[in-house]
Amino acid sequence: MDDLYGICNAIFRGCVDSIKGIAVVFYLDREVNKKISERSSRSKSTSNERLNQAAGTPSTVRRSGINKEATKREEESMVGKRVLQCCALNGGIFWAGIAFFEYLLLPILATILTYIFSESFGMTVWGWMQPFFSLIFQACWVLPLFIISKIVNSLWFQDIADTAYKFRKGRPQLFSSTSKLIADTLFSLIVQGLFLVQSMIVSFLPVGYVGSILCFLHMCLLYSLYSFEYKWFNMGWELHKRLTYIEYNWPYFFGFGIPLAIATQLPSSFIVSGCVFSILFPLFILSSNEATPVSTTNQYPLKLFSPVVAISNTLFSSIMPVHRTPGVATPSHPTTPLTQKSRTK
Repeated sequence: MDDLYGICNAIFRGCVDSIKGIAVVFYLDREVNKKISERSSRSKSTSNERLNQAAGTPSTVRRSGINKEATKREEESMVGKRVLQCCALNGGIFWAGIAFFEYLLLPILATILTYIFSESFGMTVWGWMQPFFSLIFQACWVLPLFIISKIVNSLWFQDIADTAYKFRKGRPQLFSSTSKLIADTLFSLIVQGLFLVQSMIVSFLPVGYVGSILCFLHMCLLYSLYSFEYKWFNMGWELHKRLTYIEYNWPYFFGFGIPLAIATQLPSSFIVSGCVFSILFPLFILSSNEATPVSTTNQYPLKLFSPVVAISNTLFSSIMPVHRTPGVATPSHPTTPLTQKSRTK
C-alpha cells in the first residue's frame, strides 16, 4: 500500500513540476535582470578604482571590455526571447501557414470552381486538383520549413537549456574527451529513435487498451528524457546513467511527461503535432532544470529502455567496433546515480 501511495505521489509531483515551466519563463528573466542590476550597482561602486587602474590602458582595450560585458548581459537575458521565438516560428509561421492553406485557401478555390462551373462538374474538377495543390504546398512550404524549423529549434532549445543551467547550477561539467562526447550523442540518438519505434510497435498489441496505454507510457518517458537530457548532459551524466535513473524512478518521469504527451496527441496531423511539441518543449526544458525528481523506493523498475539499448549496442559496435558503448547498468538502489553524485562531491 505504501508503494502504491509513493508511486501515485511521484506521478502527481512529476505532473505538477512539468507545468511549472510556464511560470519559470517570467521569474527566471526577472531574477536574471535582478542579478544584472546588482552587478551594475557593484560596478558603479568601484568605478573610480577601475578608472584609475585603466588610466594608462588603451581605449580599444577598454571598449573591448565593455563589449564583452554587453554580450554577457545579452546572453543572460535570452531565455524569454528564445521561448517567444519558438512560439513565433512554430505557431505564428509554420502552423498558421498550414491553417491558412487548409481552412482558407482550399475552401476559397473550391468555391470559385463551383461558381465558374456547375456544382457537380466543379466538385469533380476539384477532386482532381486538390491532391495536386496539397502536394505542391507540402513540397514547397511544409517540407522546407519543417527541416529549417527542426534545425533552428534544436539550436534555440540548446541555448535555453544552457542559459537556464548556467544561471541555476553554474558552469556545465564537460565530458572527459571529445570522442566520448560524440559517442554518447550518437548512441543517444540511436536509442531515442529505436525507443520511438518500440512505442509504435507496442501500440498494435491487440489486447483492449493495453497497447494504447503502453504507447502513452513510452511517450511520457521519452518526453521526460528529452526534457531532462539537457540538464543531465550538462551535469556530465552518461547515457546509461540517464536511462537507469529514469527506469528506477519511472513514476515521476511518467507524470512529468503526461502534459506534453496529451498535448501532442490531440492534433490528428503529425505536422501539427510537431508544431505543438516545438511550442511547448522550451517550457519543459525550463521545468526540468528547476525540478527535483522524486526518488521512489520501489524495487520494480521498468526496463523499457533495455531492449533498444541492446539493439543500439549491436548497431553501435558494428559501426565503431573499437569503442563499445555500455548498456544500461543495473544499480543496487534506484537512486544510485544521484546518491553517488552527491557523495563524490
